Amino acid sequence: MYKSPINKEINNSQKVYSTLYENGTKISNQSNLMNNFVKKNITDYRSVDRKIYDILHSNDYIYKANVTIVLKDGTINKKIIGKTKDKLITMDNEIIKIQHTMATLKEKIGYGFGDMSSSMFWKIFSYYLPFFYSNIFGLSLADAGLLMLVTRIWDAVSDPMMGVIADRTHTRWGKYRPYLLWIAAPFAIAGILLFTTPDMGTTGKLVWAYVTYILMMTVYTAINVPYGAMLGVMTDDSNTKTVFSSYRMFFAYGGSFIALGAWEPLCNWFKSMDYSNASSWQYAMVCIATLCFLGFLFCFSMTREHVKSVASESIGKDVKSLVRNSPWWILNGAALLSNFFNTVRGATAAYFFKDYISANAFLDFGVFNLVLYAGLFLMVGEVCNMIGVALAVPLSMKFGKKSTYIISLVCLVVFFVPNDGLGWWLMMIFQVLISICTGIVSPLIWSMYADVADYAEQKDGTSSTGLIFSSGSMAQKFGGAFAGWAVMALLAFFGYNTAENAVQTPEALDGLKYLMSFIPAAIAALSIVVVFIYPLNKTRMAAINADLKERRENLQQNNS
Repeated sequence: MYKSPINKEINNSQKVYSTLYENGTKISNQSNLMNNFVKKNITDYRSVDRKIYDILHSNDYIYKANVTIVLKDGTINKKIIGKTKDKLITMDNEIIKIQHTMATLKEKIGYGFGDMSSSMFWKIFSYYLPFFYSNIFGLSLADAGLLMLVTRIWDAVSDPMMGVIADRTHTRWGKYRPYLLWIAAPFAIAGILLFTTPDMGTTGKLVWAYVTYILMMTVYTAINVPYGAMLGVMTDDSNTKTVFSSYRMFFAYGGSFIALGAWEPLCNWFKSMDYSNASSWQYAMVCIATLCFLGFLFCFSMTREHVKSVASESIGKDVKSLVRNSPWWILNGAALLSNFFNTVRGATAAYFFKDYISANAFLDFGVFNLVLYAGLFLMVGEVCNMIGVALAVPLSMKFGKKSTYIISLVCLVVFFVPNDGLGWWLMMIFQVLISICTGIVSPLIWSMYADVADYAEQKDGTSSTGLIFSSGSMAQKFGGAFAGWAVMALLAFFGYNTAENAVQTPEALDGLKYLMSFIPAAIAALSIVVVFIYPLNKTRMAAINADLKERRENLQQNNS
């Protein structure tokens, strides 16, 4: 008979090292083939699960050896005689549990590829689509604004529907992961159609714009909602979720950097080949869409679903639990305001640089001058976003997610509108600061949604990860929808002229200034108030995770 499990658990997220002994003597590097897998007296950065697999599959001599695994909280030094799927059996009949929540570097990178693809499209939509519709496609500001509002609202409403579908999907690849494979090609095709300008009249163009935009947003939801929900089933550790989210956002901003940096040069390159403005934008999107298609395939092939949550009983129960979930409501508000902030600044940038700054602005480096344009401004922002993402994990580990979020928001209540050479530099300095802080916030939002899903499972016994993550996506899309509409509406209110070579009135220039300064600052200030009342702090999440861990283990034992 085996004894009860000992009070030690092997967690795959920890860095460990092992030393092998045979008959009380350390095995030298030359004495045994086992040393091809385990080297003595060095730090070994393999996951624990990988390490144990390598040890137990090295050769038969392993059963004569003690495996010493040093953890932060102590040492397991036991003679291993066998291994099951989730347990090590020791010589003295004790059992060491193995947590199979692997978080390998390959999976982290693979997960990042998914949002790299999504963000390449999203940033083009957010920053250049308004300009495309009004200045190239040929829609009026009013029509373009209403179009973006209606289609984004549909996009937001469709998110929970997709979340419910994904929660009830069962395949050999898991619940959420297969959608990366199924929707990758439609995603790329829909993006190309969105930036296609048909040879039609005004009414025909408007219908085409509505159909292609709704199609694009529907496909985007079908792949992005399951992708986001994957975070809840790739690991059951709260800190590891933040790590995954950081990889996600780092790759997202990397993809955004590539897309924004390449977009204008691609359009100009195709124009230099005597293609029209409309065709140049379409062919530029073909290039971006191809990269996005490949990114989703990489994400599918490099990731796995490891956590088996409780089964969803009914849609009604999931929705009822969601409505009573106060942290969910608060986080939705924070997510909405976050995307409102980003979209207002991003969607205004193309107009702002074209008419407020004009082509005469440059950064003086002494030996040379660098022309300041919208693409450069946005690219600097993406690079600094990536720096912020890298800071998110250590800062949240030290201060907690909530406190880190609030500190970052405080830095967003800043702005500077330039009017001379020194002003250009100050504007870029503030862009660096703001972008680093938005980079910190971005992975925290998604990691906090994973915490909200754990809170719901502990409180109500529901497994509605897809529904909860879809709501996060919905909130952000509502923020983007209203922000895009607000930008177009305010430009129209201030009398902005969309003609190619139009000279803007002082009122129109004031509108551009407000959209890049006072309005985003006010949104950031409101966000601070919302996040301040969010209840799931570091201490509370530790208790929730411990309780869920015990429940899942008991469920697994009962089913075995």
